[in-house]
Amino acid sequence: MAQRLATEYVKTCLQLTEAEMLKFFQMFVDHQVTLQVKVLENGNQEVVFQDGAGQEIVLSFEKKSGLYECTGSCRLSNTLLANLMRKAVSEFKGSAIVNRIYRSYTMVYHYERGTVVKIEEVKGQMVSVIYAYKDTIGLIQEMFQKKEVEQEIEMIYDQINHLLDLRISFQEPEEHQQIDTRLIELTHRLFILEA
Repeated sequence: MAQRLATEYVKTCLQLTEAEMLKFFQMFVDHQVTLQVKVLENGNQEVVFQDGAGQEIVLSFEKKSGLYECTGSCRLSNTLLANLMRKAVSEFKGSAIVNRIYRSYTMVYHYERGTVVKIEEVKGQMVSVIYAYKDTIGLIQEMFQKKEVEQEIEMIYDQINHLLDLRISFQEPEEHQQIDTRLIELTHRLFILEA
């Protein structure tokens, strides 16, 4: 099995309530990671996590609308810190792009709302999609919510009714022929839409 050289968190975004922030800190403390919290004047916080080997993560949390928002990047060679960050992104429904770097390739994980939605393998210039989440239920719901076809069917029915009224009011055969031609076109389109 290939040994991971480093884990790089790119475009990481976590939004935590104050209670979640304390739980986030506790998750690291429970694994013997020391932390230093600096509270800045505007309520923002800068947190430094250090493991026993000297590896550290520095995360800045900006207070916005009652939430602490952390956006940024970090590169970790320590497996413990990398796993704790992965757990935090998952548990606190964060978003991130995570590069797991190996000697000859990189695995790129895309997280959205705490869930892996895509995994890619990058070897040099070659990118292979290993996994891509497909929201089948969401796609089906979206299809049912689309009412474009129903609206077009309703418009065709209105046009047909209007043409039938015109046909009754007109007496000339060539006018009947033009209306009949248009009625044939509309009924054919209606048949296609309702099929």
